[in-house]
Amino acid sequence: MPHQSPLEPDAVTARAWLDAAGELALTRLAGAGTESSWPAGEASEAARAGPAIGEGPMAGGMAAVLGVVESEARSALVTTAPGYLAYIPGGGLFATAVASFIGDILNRYTGLAAGAPGLVRLENDVLAWLAAQFGYGPKAAGLFTSGGSLATFTAVVAARERGMGLAGDLRCAAAYTSSQAHASVAGAFRLAGLRPENLRSVPVDHAFRMRPDRLAEMVREDRARGLTPIMVVAAAGTTNTGAVDPLAEIAALCAAEGLWLHVDGAYGGAFVLCEEGRRRLGGVDLADSITFDPHKGMFLPYGTGCLLFRDGVPKAEASGGDESYLRDVRSQDPSDAGPSPADFGLELSRPYRGLRLWAPLMLHGAAPFREALTEKLALATALHRGLKALADDGLPMEIVAEPQLTVVPFRLARLGGEAVSQWNARNAAFLEAVNRRGRCFLSSTLLPTTDGEALTLRACVLSHRTHRLQINQCLEDIASAVAEVG
Repeated sequence: MPHQSPLEPDAVTARAWLDAAGELALTRLAGAGTESSWPAGEASEAARAGPAIGEGPMAGGMAAVLGVVESEARSALVTTAPGYLAYIPGGGLFATAVASFIGDILNRYTGLAAGAPGLVRLENDVLAWLAAQFGYGPKAAGLFTSGGSLATFTAVVAARERGMGLAGDLRCAAAYTSSQAHASVAGAFRLAGLRPENLRSVPVDHAFRMRPDRLAEMVREDRARGLTPIMVVAAAGTTNTGAVDPLAEIAALCAAEGLWLHVDGAYGGAFVLCEEGRRRLGGVDLADSITFDPHKGMFLPYGTGCLLFRDGVPKAEASGGDESYLRDVRSQDPSDAGPSPADFGLELSRPYRGLRLWAPLMLHGAAPFREALTEKLALATALHRGLKALADDGLPMEIVAEPQLTVVPFRLARLGGEAVSQWNARNAAFLEAVNRRGRCFLSSTLLPTTDGEALTLRACVLSHRTHRLQINQCLEDIASAVAEVG
């Protein structure tokens, strides 16, 4: 009889584990549409003194393990609740959770196509479909990453190597992004070995969009100072306000100046899947590369980002160095499977991320995704109009900007002579009063004013579970909270 490793459960135990995990999953799924977006708040006993890791199994087995996890989840932000409108909501598609489980059980090596040609081909099929949705042609290629930060870093390296080569003086490299850009852009710039002070912050207009006229001036100024401009990072939906930079105008400037254009569409890129969203993101197809997070706009659980290159694999990005240990698989890469994920990024060993998007597209089709994104744009418009109606009726609120995608920023109106610090304190109390009601959960940001940064509430509509009911409840709670904080 073959030796049985203690790390291999027998069939009865494996079935019991699956049944217990499946029961938890189905119970959570059944209540997902009515779950409160406000966490329980207090840490559980287990969080303060978790079970010790011993030499033997935990008493109670899988039931006890799941009990600890469920207990700790009660104090976490409920990102899958229909009223969760904070930060960037995470949908947590069930189909993807099942696909992740199957991918982990198979545990095939998908870093190089020769290791799993059929699975890599499926992943490349999904990437080609996504590239076409963004308006890219047949030369386009890409890879799935852990999220937008790693995708942006990879794009910065590609732009650096095209603009500076492998022997250029990186101290001279300059890049440009909006003053509203996500922090990952600055992080990617530093990780790529470029000087932080050479990442230039371009001013924005009244709608928080990058100003192409100021961008052009800054590029000219930097060339005159002896710097080498290499790239622009524009936004297809900023995190703060959902602003969409004038992509076509920026693309024309980049073409004239020989700059790499990268578009950060981590949040907003998914809206190319619907007609209205595609119109609002006009010019995105002109970018050299695009960051896009399916775990945002396509409602997947966290852990799946995407980077697309318009013209395929940049030559300088292809893997190099001492790869003698990979010679067997490198020499067998099947051309019909398409490029390997390792041709683009740092990861050789990686989870099979392609299955996380391929499976839900196969199980649901593309149409429900398009319909859901169309609905989210309409819901953001409804929320904006509802807020404006409340303000018109006399509630002392300021609607900061009309939604360009699905982020709606607003705040209490400033009192005459009120210091920014006092104004911010009132808006912090306003936010807490809204969230305490438990039906919707909003977040805040800081936006520039003439005499300081103002704390501003923001609602982001981006969950497949969020519908008109939640928007109506949100408006009711906002009105009540305004009355409460005066």
